[in-house]
Amino acid sequence: MMTTRQTLGLLGAYESRNVTFIEADGSWPVVWERASGVHVWDVDGKKYLDLTAAFGVAATGHANPRVVRAGQCQMARLLHAMGDVHPHALKARLGRELSRITFERWVDESKVQSPKSKVNAGRAWAVTGKTIFCNSGFEAVEAALKTALLATGKPGVVAFEGAYHGVGYGALNVTQRAHFRSPFRRQLREFGHFVPFPKAGRASRLASVPADAAAMEAIESQVRRLFRREGIGAILVEPIQVRGGINIPPPEFLPMLRRLCDEHDALLILDEIYTGFGRTGRWFACEHSGTAPDLICLGKALTGGFPLSACVGRADLMDAAWPSSSGEAIHTSTFLGHPVGCAMALAQMEEIEGRKLVQRSAELGGFLRSTLSYFRPRTSHLAWVSRGLGLLAGVEVRLPDGSPATGAVLQIVKALLRRGFILLPEGEHSNVIGFTPPLTISQSQLREAVNALGEELDGWRVT
Repeated sequence: MMTTRQTLGLLGAYESRNVTFIEADGSWPVVWERASGVHVWDVDGKKYLDLTAAFGVAATGHANPRVVRAGQCQMARLLHAMGDVHPHALKARLGRELSRITFERWVDESKVQSPKSKVNAGRAWAVTGKTIFCNSGFEAVEAALKTALLATGKPGVVAFEGAYHGVGYGALNVTQRAHFRSPFRRQLREFGHFVPFPKAGRASRLASVPADAAAMEAIESQVRRLFRREGIGAILVEPIQVRGGINIPPPEFLPMLRRLCDEHDALLILDEIYTGFGRTGRWFACEHSGTAPDLICLGKALTGGFPLSACVGRADLMDAAWPSSSGEAIHTSTFLGHPVGCAMALAQMEEIEGRKLVQRSAELGGFLRSTLSYFRPRTSHLAWVSRGLGLLAGVEVRLPDGSPATGAVLQIVKALLRRGFILLPEGEHSNVIGFTPPLTISQSQLREAVNALGEELDGWRVT
């Protein structure tokens, strides 16, 4: 087995630059060897409590036995199929299940506001969904963008400041952060139009200040202006911006966007790649405000560890947007609806339902928020505010002058890693410490992690 130094040495020699960040002093990263449940072990045998669920993927725990068995059995039976040519049964089954837990469930349980858009006029709102399977999250976003263009004929998309929808060339048009966009702008179509994202509970002047009605009115006004001046076919939004800094909008936000889309014959696309499958204490974050999208993008926790994503849309919309196949699909990929990923996704969804992990996320999320809010700065070196929904939470850290405490957060995250806790900084300034643990984590494990974070925050000094 290679040591950490040997592995990082090989990566430095043979992996492209600008992929894996390797700290010169050896404090970052650790090299993972194996993972199980809520724990990870590195190649040196050190054990860590994972508060990231590996970017939210391991919702049912790392190497969940039921999910692993499903993948292993499928690999032995059928390792690969032919995407859009010769299908396999699991792809059909997973499409049915995705319809069941989205559009069918929303209608049956009357949990969300149905779309009233005149797009595809004359059709009743669908009670089923249809899926385009993809490999990674940004591909699901790009499938949704294509669907919107085909359905409306309008190329423009309203997106939001701080948004992260992936780094493919289609997704970059609606990903606002300059860090990802700027190097490639000369090759972008730039059909995205950005407006502010309202941040309820944001840290302002080192206090929690909710977005007010005036801010919401200003956003609505900007969106209406774009509808008048640009060919807008869709609004694309994350119900909660995770990579953007755990930004949680007011509950009125998504209903407002739903109303605007209905008024202007546009589609509402929700990027729930990070927030889906129980992360926020509901199956999908849009359910907190009772808002149904026209298209929903899913990934990460969908399979628990296999690269598979999905764009699920209203069946009537999908049928109107996409022509019947003539034998050559206009949107496809070699690994479309991969059988191993489909098998794992079906097992993952059964685990989430059978173990009541959505309810568990809501209950533990309340505990996590109350535990985080208990800590108050004891020195004048740092100030912070916490926010969250379900097992998605963040601690925004600032310096006394109100500026982002980027350096402090990076030091604290590294210190916690040395103590055996895996956390990541989020936000444009990397000054938000994010919590996205497996939904199987315990109260005592959450308390242990939060206590360690509190000690590091209180003990931080300018170096």
